[in-house]
Amino acid sequence: MSYVRVLCCRRCGREYPIKPISLCDFCFSPLEVIYDYKSLAEAVSRETLSSGPVSMWRYRDLLPVDGEVVDIGAGFTPLVRADRLGRELGLERLYIKNDCLNPTFSFKDRVVSVAITKAREFGFNTTACASTGNLAASVAAHAAKANMKSYVFVPSDVERDKLVGTAIYNPILVVVDGTYDDVNQLCARLAERYNWGFVNINLRPYYAEGSKTLAYEVAEQLEWHAPDCVVAPAGSGLMFTRIWKGLNELSILGLIKPVNTHMYLTQAAGCSPIVNAFEARSLHVHPVRPNTIAKSIAIGNPADGYYALMVARQSGGGACAVTDEEATEGVKLLAQTEGIFAETAGGVVIAGLKKLAASQAIENGKLTVAFITGAGPKTQETVADIVRPFTIQPTLESFEEVVGKGNQSFCGSP
Repeated sequence: MSYVRVLCCRRCGREYPIKPISLCDFCFSPLEVIYDYKSLAEAVSRETLSSGPVSMWRYRDLLPVDGEVVDIGAGFTPLVRADRLGRELGLERLYIKNDCLNPTFSFKDRVVSVAITKAREFGFNTTACASTGNLAASVAAHAAKANMKSYVFVPSDVERDKLVGTAIYNPILVVVDGTYDDVNQLCARLAERYNWGFVNINLRPYYAEGSKTLAYEVAEQLEWHAPDCVVAPAGSGLMFTRIWKGLNELSILGLIKPVNTHMYLTQAAGCSPIVNAFEARSLHVHPVRPNTIAKSIAIGNPADGYYALMVARQSGGGACAVTDEEATEGVKLLAQTEGIFAETAGGVVIAGLKKLAASQAIENGKLTVAFITGAGPKTQETVADIVRPFTIQPTLESFEEVVGKGNQSFCGSP
């Protein structure tokens, strides 16, 4: 049984029934799912949650679904103690939440699993999305599992590996000559015309809730404690706000102590409207035109930018932007210290974390969790310069001559 009560406008508080709608009729602000927390508190405990499946669906009672879920195995990804990276950055208690290991290699499987389940509940037989790449793959995969038709719309500069990783599931793949914001505007118009379940438009309130499972898992993996600091990437800002919501829900339900987590968001300097507003101490997130290699978070007009900005401020956290060069170095640093190959958005997180540690915004000794939300093979062309092999003949002499001369770490004779 679902513990969902209503949809509620995040700005004016007006309530709406549980339908495929995403905006308030009165003030055009986003709607979000509200639960019966009193009944939930009586129904769930640490023990009941921990006894559930080893996936995001162990938290089913905290999600807005009623029927059979569309599940391809998302969630309960590793929380890795990052000792080597921590020593590099001067952070003794650093963890990486490695969401590269979801079925389509990004955190989007969490939100899509909820959204496609809800689409089927609402009677849609076709699902769709506007995407920078990762969401497209996840929607196509889940639609295939659910035997639903899918249309996925992406901007023309999406990485080729992401197109291949989407097309393999046989959706109707549409490349739009424009930015993600152009794609999103087109999809908003299509959602008005066609009776499709657009996961990040008319199903957005339910889609959003999937990101909360990141917070639930981290708290459980930390033996039911909230971290001191969170560092996460921000595109639309939605995931960032839902990590915060998830932690606070666990506190409301008495599963963890009151939350005192400082939330830090990171963006690429070539598309950092939320960071710009934070640094300007403004309440207004002004749109920008994206110009960055971190395409999965290249959203110039973030739908939840204001709310992400408020979370960063109200939690006592912050926001920082990094250059494409810094992001690339972040990808390499994470791979070469912890063996995790992240996409460019992950590089933005690690580079941002490095800045936050260097400035002592995040102090050594604080239990810090950095969220890595997508896998590196999707954007591997951005670090292709790392390939510098030795070329030798198939002889021992050639190996020792070429590698021995060209490699300072060569250890010489056995």
